[in-house]
Amino acid sequence: MTTLLVIIVAFFLPMLFLLARTTRRRRTCASKLPPGPMGIPILGDNLGFLLALWTDRLAEWAGRRVDKYGPVSKLSLFGAPTVLLAGPAASKFVFTSDAFVSEQLKPFKRMIGERTITQLAGGEHRRLRGAIAQFLRLDMMKKYVGRVDEEVRHHIAANWAGRDRVTVVPLAKSLSLDLIGSLVYDIDSRDVRNRLKRDFVDIMDGLWADGIGLPFLNLNRTTRACARVRGTLTEIVRARREAHEQGRRSSKEDLITYLISLESRDPAEDHVFVDDEIIDISMLVMLAGYDTSSVLITFMIRHLANDPPTRAAVVREQEEIANSKASKEDPLTWDDVAKMKYTWRVAMEILRMIPPLFGARRTAVRDVEYDGYTIPKGWNALWLASVTQMDATIFPEPAKFDPTRFENPSIPAYSFQAFGGGLHACPGNEFARLETLVTMHYLVTRFDWKLCCKPDGLRRNPSPSPTKGLPIRLEPRI
Repeated sequence: MTTLLVIIVAFFLPMLFLLARTTRRRRTCASKLPPGPMGIPILGDNLGFLLALWTDRLAEWAGRRVDKYGPVSKLSLFGAPTVLLAGPAASKFVFTSDAFVSEQLKPFKRMIGERTITQLAGGEHRRLRGAIAQFLRLDMMKKYVGRVDEEVRHHIAANWAGRDRVTVVPLAKSLSLDLIGSLVYDIDSRDVRNRLKRDFVDIMDGLWADGIGLPFLNLNRTTRACARVRGTLTEIVRARREAHEQGRRSSKEDLITYLISLESRDPAEDHVFVDDEIIDISMLVMLAGYDTSSVLITFMIRHLANDPPTRAAVVREQEEIANSKASKEDPLTWDDVAKMKYTWRVAMEILRMIPPLFGARRTAVRDVEYDGYTIPKGWNALWLASVTQMDATIFPEPAKFDPTRFENPSIPAYSFQAFGGGLHACPGNEFARLETLVTMHYLVTRFDWKLCCKPDGLRRNPSPSPTKGLPIRLEPRI
């Protein structure tokens, strides 16, 4: 709850300035602005939005606004005039229009960096996203199955085997960072990985609060942790650049070397990534893996504990794959992963009901028209995943868990955006799929589990997490 209060307090002063600026701007195009009030003076709509976010009720919050003002409405959020856009057509507009750039809170920019895929637009965005997507493309993931298998087995042996109780959230996050460290950055040293993991815990504690420098809010600790991570990555980038220049390292070995290698391929193309830019990219990739795949794995474990029929079907699918192996020590292959169809449908339904990313704010770089209304330059467009993913007209009985929705999906475009869409589709979706399926394979074939805490509530800060970290009791399967 501390973070919630920090965010509110941190925006008081900027709001005073932005309120005056917004009022002037509003007069110039008032006849075309979307309907809706701008909320309580100074505070805007922050209290209602943050409470809905914290309690994971953004769908209800947005639904009330849509019922009252329609699918396009204005409000004041985080000190900036904002337009809430609801529905598949609005999602497509936000994801595909080049009139918007992503808007992040100041500490995100300061800690993660200014030149990341979330901060750029136009040609620079395409250049960066294309580079990451090329390295994480499907045929590369097929080559990584064995390494993912090895990392997951090591993690389970070290943290799950022989224990009768574990807390899932920190373990899932630790595994995600280990996989990123091993596969994406090829960091062999577990000491280095463990340092990065410890620092990332501190970074996430303060990332979403405004950096106002109050010691009791741990923001100074967060800043120091971020500096340590960036320092470690700086050393890695320098070492990889030297190894690549001396011909001792291939561009296929890790993302950092791949980005370094691009500058030597075609001097006529603007592919050069300077060291600071590579570090920013690396920070963002680590953040994305830390707080997305781990969320999916966590809530799959929670759901399977509460849904015996679904769990039985997942176990049956995974045991068929395990029993097809000549030995229990044989690693999974890409063909094995491709057979995990039902397990992935369960994962997709989890993502629909509990999206790791609640939504996104994007800032208009010019006046833009949508549905007869003007979104002025400098205003934010707010997209919320749950608005469409919990819409009964798109997903009948949206509160019901039903993986069959994804058997032969006829879901309207831009109604399910667990991995973004359009210009902002996640380039790491296959990596997330591979990590999730391999992890769930070894968990369900080796353990049964029960929740230690019932009910186990859910809070967003801003990613969803069980309130107590999801402690479970383990029973090894015979």
